[in-house]
Amino acid sequence: MSEKTFPFLKFHRALPQAVPVPVRVLGYGEIHGGFVNGDAGDQAARCIDCGNPYCSWGCPLGNRIPQWLQLVRDDRIEDAANLMHETNPLPEICGRVCPQDRLCEGACTLEDTGFGAVTIGSIERWVTDEALRRGWRPGLHTQERSGRRVAIVGAGPAGLAAADRLIRAGVAVEVFDRYEEIGGLLTFGIPAFKLEKSVVRTRRGVLEELGVVFRLGVEIGRDLPFGALLDGYDAVFLATGAYTSVDAQLPGANLDGVHSALPFLVANTRRLLGTATTAQDLPDLAGRRVVVLGGGDTAMDCVRSAIRLGAQRVSCVYRRDEANMPGSRREVKYAREEGVEFVFQRQPLAILGEGRVERVRVAQTELVAGAGGRAQSRAVAGSELDMAADVVIQAFGFLASPPDWCAEHGIAVGADGRLIVGGAGRARQQTTNPKVFAGGDTVRGADLVVRAVLDGREAAAAILAQLQAVTAST
Repeated sequence: MSEKTFPFLKFHRALPQAVPVPVRVLGYGEIHGGFVNGDAGDQAARCIDCGNPYCSWGCPLGNRIPQWLQLVRDDRIEDAANLMHETNPLPEICGRVCPQDRLCEGACTLEDTGFGAVTIGSIERWVTDEALRRGWRPGLHTQERSGRRVAIVGAGPAGLAAADRLIRAGVAVEVFDRYEEIGGLLTFGIPAFKLEKSVVRTRRGVLEELGVVFRLGVEIGRDLPFGALLDGYDAVFLATGAYTSVDAQLPGANLDGVHSALPFLVANTRRLLGTATTAQDLPDLAGRRVVVLGGGDTAMDCVRSAIRLGAQRVSCVYRRDEANMPGSRREVKYAREEGVEFVFQRQPLAILGEGRVERVRVAQTELVAGAGGRAQSRAVAGSELDMAADVVIQAFGFLASPPDWCAEHGIAVGADGRLIVGGAGRARQQTTNPKVFAGGDTVRGADLVVRAVLDGREAAAAILAQLQAVTAST
């Protein structure tokens, strides 16, 4: 083997330089900067072009990863950004928030060799940031306007991905969202230390340059009837997300000092953005003992936010062991570095206190074989103990939040609250109302950003096919 033939022998896996922990916990800036001095090219050169692109198969979007890694290696940054954008309408966002360790990097041939996977996510993020900094814009030469109009309800990742694909195909797009900024949970649910809000605002500027119109602060069903969209547009795409918190029905959940994860995260983001918030959703955590219940990425967002809000001690309680946590291993690592205490194999039983939370009662668990190969937890009798707590944040997950006007307009909703799409002769992402399509968490339940982007991209393709069929028949 020569180093010229196998650059991974020369260049070790390396992320962009990280902000030191004592500094990063003082604010909300992203942990890693960008690559410098050709480091991105060196990291891209580690790809061995293995012939069977496991990384691409591991990506829900099927990104052409080996090809754009080669372009980065050749210092063709704008070309690499264009290639990224062919499959992914939001590469700079996915590069930041995707759990690459479970997707593309986890599938990298080098991952199991001891050399470490190619740093795909960091390269993806850096390439788009750098291309935009140089003045590059994706696909500004759109097709001639067709005269067709599509309304999108929800400016989260699914809605933004659909808007990108539709506008570039010559369809006029208007995006409605109840929040004051675009992004949905990209802006309001994911903390700025994972995704700085300027990144989302830059993407908004790109989409507006393309011609996308955003109608923010407008809630469909309250400020504008859904029927007006059906009457005024050729198709509608619903991407209303998953905002309903899973209720573990713990005794004491109504005590003062007990909060749900999403309202807590939204309130903190609004505080940072300078918009209104309430003490009920964003408590004063300075000097408090905070216990977060749950083990997913949202729980990691809560514990790391609590550290930055000045909590004296932050504990994360999870009923399984670390190996079975559903969240990103990278986020667990960051949380531990920042001082979060993890309490594994503990099942919350009740929240205790006189009017206000004082303790959380938990039981030790043992792991048993579960369906699908994932270990299940079972409480051990007689193992109960109490943990002191001033604030408890419940992060047990979220359910789809179907609009209450769906049935009125012939849009079927499953028993679990998710909109039903596809099947029975319907196109991909098409609901039981043939004019209405849906995707993202409103269809999948709480899921990854990259899969919401996939749904938006595929819904746009299905909408375009339907519009073309209608045009051809008239």
